[in-house]
Amino acid sequence: MVDQLSFAQDNRERIHAVENSFGPLGKPLSMPGRVLIGEGRLMKMSRRGPQPKVFFLFNDVLVYGSIILNGRWHKKQKIIPLEDIQLEDLEDGMKMRNQWLIRTPRKSFYVAADSNEEKRAWIEHMENSRSSLLQSTGSRPGSTFAVTWIPDRASAVCMRCSDRFSVTQRRHHCRKCGFVVCGACSKTRAVLSHIHPTKVLRVCIMCHSSLSTLDAEEVTRLRGNSTEKMGSDEDDVEGFSEEEEAEEQMEDHDPSMWMNSQMDSLSTYVYLKPEHVRPQI
Repeated sequence: MVDQLSFAQDNRERIHAVENSFGPLGKPLSMPGRVLIGEGRLMKMSRRGPQPKVFFLFNDVLVYGSIILNGRWHKKQKIIPLEDIQLEDLEDGMKMRNQWLIRTPRKSFYVAADSNEEKRAWIEHMENSRSSLLQSTGSRPGSTFAVTWIPDRASAVCMRCSDRFSVTQRRHHCRKCGFVVCGACSKTRAVLSHIHPTKVLRVCIMCHSSLSTLDAEEVTRLRGNSTEKMGSDEDDVEGFSEEEEAEEQMEDHDPSMWMNSQMDSLSTYVYLKPEHVRPQI
């Protein structure tokens, strides 16, 4: 009993410290039953290439953010419910080791640990926490996940019209299929509800056509012969966020191209949950 009370106090202090590290712009993390399972730094593929990020694993959510001052100040807090996460183990590449894929409804991304032992610890604890959460709450795991983008280097031409990319013919990515496409083949926009319930996102002409067909069939079924037009490049352009636009400018984002030297500064994963403690969800 004394050990459990001591752990509960330590857990509250740890969570409070994580909250404070994100400053006033961070969302509150303290809540009854929440336990901080582990924390550490991973390399995450971003629009600027691989970047070190701080990750915090709780018994119900995964939180990560950018590192401003190591251990003290973080920003751009992201919170992902564990029931919305799916993990995919990946083999080591020639220049990239200890990588795996984290799938979520809004975004799927690659991360890598400093060692295979840390990678296995992260995956094991994330999967165990997710399984316990689903079992205790009776929730069903998510089934719709964002696609991972095909790397820029995978194609020198548009994967829809085959036009060659150049300085003026920029690469873009369809948010539905992840294909590398040109601007002309990705002028259309559509709402992908698993990514955002209202925001219109860039999609290629083929995906837009299939989405429009599905919508038309649904509207026809409900309203007779009426149809509904999907968003185009002229519809709600302002709703296309700066973050989404900036992501398109990411280059060389093939995880197999990451260099081992970029992993040297990562700190060791810290497992915080004692074996005798069972989180109360």
